[in-house]
Amino acid sequence: MSDAVTATMTFHPQPKGGAPKPWAFPAPERGELPNGLTVLRCHRPGQQVVAVEINLEAPLDAEPAGLEGVATIMARALSEGTDKHDAEEFAAELERCGATLDAYADHPGLRVSLEVPVSRLPKALGLLADALRAPAFPDGEVERLVRNRLDEIPHELANPARRASMALSAALFPAESRMSRPRQGTQETIEGIDAAAVRAFYEAHVRPSTATAVIVGDLTGVDLDGALADTLGAWTGGAGAPRTVPPIVADDLGRVVIVDRPGAVQTQLLIGRVGADRHDRVWPAQVLGTYCLGGTLTSRLDRVLREEKGYTYGVRAFGQVLRSAPPAPSGGSAGAAMLAISGSVATEVTGPALEDLWKVLRTLKEEGLTDEERDVAVQNLVGVAPLKYETAASVAGTLADQVEQHLPDDFQAQLYARLAETGTVEATAAVVSAFPADRLVTVLVGDASAIEEPVRALGIGEVRVISG
Repeated sequence: MSDAVTATMTFHPQPKGGAPKPWAFPAPERGELPNGLTVLRCHRPGQQVVAVEINLEAPLDAEPAGLEGVATIMARALSEGTDKHDAEEFAAELERCGATLDAYADHPGLRVSLEVPVSRLPKALGLLADALRAPAFPDGEVERLVRNRLDEIPHELANPARRASMALSAALFPAESRMSRPRQGTQETIEGIDAAAVRAFYEAHVRPSTATAVIVGDLTGVDLDGALADTLGAWTGGAGAPRTVPPIVADDLGRVVIVDRPGAVQTQLLIGRVGADRHDRVWPAQVLGTYCLGGTLTSRLDRVLREEKGYTYGVRAFGQVLRSAPPAPSGGSAGAAMLAISGSVATEVTGPALEDLWKVLRTLKEEGLTDEERDVAVQNLVGVAPLKYETAASVAGTLADQVEQHLPDDFQAQLYARLAETGTVEATAAVVSAFPADRLVTVLVGDASAIEEPVRALGIGEVRVISG
């Protein structure tokens, strides 16, 4: 019989977490190529997929009268062939690089986005440069893009959220303002666009001297200067004529527009007005207060309308910059943002849901936010930043937004510090100012026969019904 063996175990102390590493939004390096192209580069170790964003100064208010949507067609046509490759060959070359190329037009201008593995960056930059320098705009391809855009319009009009957005813009802005009309044009204006119109818009607005390139990724061992010189640096063009930026004018007199959808079982809500943009000192407090109002599932609007009453799957409050210009010498705000509340409710509870929504706004004004709401919002907004900016594309997009809105390169980094410093009283004042109960335009896409009378009884403004 063998002797018993006594086993002994050595316990090691439990590992302890180290001190958290400080995080800040990446700072870019700014420069300019000989052709006038501004370049922001940002080295992000480990990001093997490089993101490139190109800002082009081709705003929607520069579109010729009667050709609204030409900026969108031009953006889509940039990848439909160049002086070196036809459309099919260009797509194949992008695929060989493992790259994606997208472009879209919005009120501030045109944005072209490229993502590519860093090992193929020089080749992909060459394709991007060709698309900007010498797009072919073949008649047949432009005609196809026009047909595609015309096919999209009925689907957009049928979508309640898109239809509500169109109706709110038409209600808020004067008819002569480009912002009152659909960003991508209407059937009437799109039908008038041809390759000649696209070329003319390109010639008038696309040039390196008014463009900015943002490049973000792991640039270790990359001769970026050489790659830029051979690609985007070879793009030529004259200086652009200075443009007068039209002021943003909006009418936020409290009223209701019902877009009639007979038989609809749900009502789409979009409630909005125009407010301060990122140049205004109130922006951090406005962001924080708006988040407390409707930025997440635990915000006030959701607590009441979703959890307590069961009216909706979710309601959100948000602020979205419409357009900014360089700051005025007086230091005043240089642009505007759309401040909005969006969601959907069952048709039969449209009136009660709106009544409770207005109660939330009035209670907010009377009682203010709580310190707990403020603290949770700061933790969510600031704490999630390192995850939000994990990819090169997210960093590049934010840097390009800052360029587009004429903000300093460190704006986002400073914003997080300012959010953390914003107190409850300041956040309350900002959100009450952003969403005054008597100065909101309400758009409802739903069955007018069922919702018109309950909405009129609320007394939140004159009610007008339009066809869907």
